[in-house]
Amino acid sequence: MSGFEADNHGVSISVAVDNKTLADFEVLKKPKRNKFAFACAILASLASILLGYDIGVMSGAILYIKDDLKISDVQVEILVGILNLYCLIGAYVAGRTSDWIGRRYTIVVAASIFFVGALLMGFATNYTFLMVGRFVTGIGVGFALLIAPVYTAEVSPASARGFLNSFPEVFINAGLLLGYVSNYAFSKLRADLGWRVMLGAGAILSVFLAVGVLAMPESPRWLIMQGRLGEAKTVLDKTSDTKEEARGRLSDIKAAAGILEDCTDDIVQVQKQTHGEGVWRELILHPTPAVRHVLICAIGIHFFQQAIGLESVVLYSPRIFEKVGITSSDHKLLATMAVGFSKTTFILVATFLLDKIGRRPLLLISSGGMVVILATLGLSLTVIGHSDKKQTWAVGLCITMVLSSVAVFSIGMGPITWVYSTEIFPLRLRAQGASLGVAVNRVMSGVISMSFISLYKAITIGGAFFLYAGVALVAFFFFFTFLPETRGKTLEEMEGLFGKLVGWREEAKKMKRKRNEASGDGIGNDQIQLGKI
Repeated sequence: MSGFEADNHGVSISVAVDNKTLADFEVLKKPKRNKFAFACAILASLASILLGYDIGVMSGAILYIKDDLKISDVQVEILVGILNLYCLIGAYVAGRTSDWIGRRYTIVVAASIFFVGALLMGFATNYTFLMVGRFVTGIGVGFALLIAPVYTAEVSPASARGFLNSFPEVFINAGLLLGYVSNYAFSKLRADLGWRVMLGAGAILSVFLAVGVLAMPESPRWLIMQGRLGEAKTVLDKTSDTKEEARGRLSDIKAAAGILEDCTDDIVQVQKQTHGEGVWRELILHPTPAVRHVLICAIGIHFFQQAIGLESVVLYSPRIFEKVGITSSDHKLLATMAVGFSKTTFILVATFLLDKIGRRPLLLISSGGMVVILATLGLSLTVIGHSDKKQTWAVGLCITMVLSSVAVFSIGMGPITWVYSTEIFPLRLRAQGASLGVAVNRVMSGVISMSFISLYKAITIGGAFFLYAGVALVAFFFFFTFLPETRGKTLEEMEGLFGKLVGWREEAKKMKRKRNEASGDGIGNDQIQLGKI
């Protein structure tokens, strides 16, 4: 029993803990941010900048490509969106490649392929040549999209996994902004030269990425799956907050890889190195209830991230601004840069909230906010489209909603999709599971970007955003029903959290009670004398 004693000289406070004195206890301090893991996450996430740059630069370059190559709106849609479908090939191959040659060298492959694609687009002389460049670039982007979040998840300590795993999305947005800036900077060049320089400049980014990878260690999880325990121990010691955490992570990964707990050899023989063979059977054909739940969550979150239509705002913002009366190309590109600044600023805010607030609350706030914003954007565009006179309030509201949409998206649905879908897969299924998520993400992105112009011509541009608002509402209820919170849990704890689609809350409560009992074990029975104050 704890108690308080008051007198003229102060207060005596007693707290019971196994008859131990205060000297027997150390004050628990929050571990400092692991700088080595931080640096590794940054270097790996540079791969994601390739996709962001391509999306950003194409949104402006297409204005000049359309006039220079004399292509139709349908050809514009295909040119802009087809890269997302080409990503499927890259993501599929990258999943197997990363299990074969490792995460680190897979990033080098991604940079090399993107380098070739950027040069092909920069030197394109016609639409067909340009499409060949888009194909090669798409393969490289697919590699980058898969491997960046996988590597980051595998080197990150649990205390900062959300923060570090949001880096790929941060760098996508940084690349997006860089693409917008490139558009404006090179728009002053001759029309037939400007767009080629915009697209070709992406090759420079891939060179920096390939060089940066040389400073990265290999993923400790991949090393253990290859039986290289000595190297994995070294990496885990550097990327963990404490020695105890490093030992715990090593023990968990060894168990997942089928290596005996008491094995301390630097090199061991791991049972049947499959390099991904048979994983698809376990993932798709005969999944356990836990794997099925994980798969539904991963596919669902990737599907809805793109299905709500934000890609239309990012890629076609010049057309949206044209609808509200901004006709100058320079002004449209400047307004588009504002979109990039808004998106990048709020994704940085999100990185600091992921491990403090959690994935689930931010996801629900973001998806709920998108419902309101997309509906309001649809309303303002409908008013503008049906009015003979300029409605200043509607124009202002439309621009505000465009900027708000990318901000609210970047607070939750943007980064959390990549963080969540990567961390929930078990080690043995992670590379292929992540590639499946990327595939769904890119298919939906391709569908949205290749159909937006046709969609708004069919149901008006306001109607298109009303449709997206409806999809966002469905996404909100999907997230609320099926997705458990994963903040602070080790990657290996995830398997215990999933398994019941709508009954996961009970398991989460049990897990929380166990943690509380473990952290409070032995407190409350005897006394610590803190003395008089």
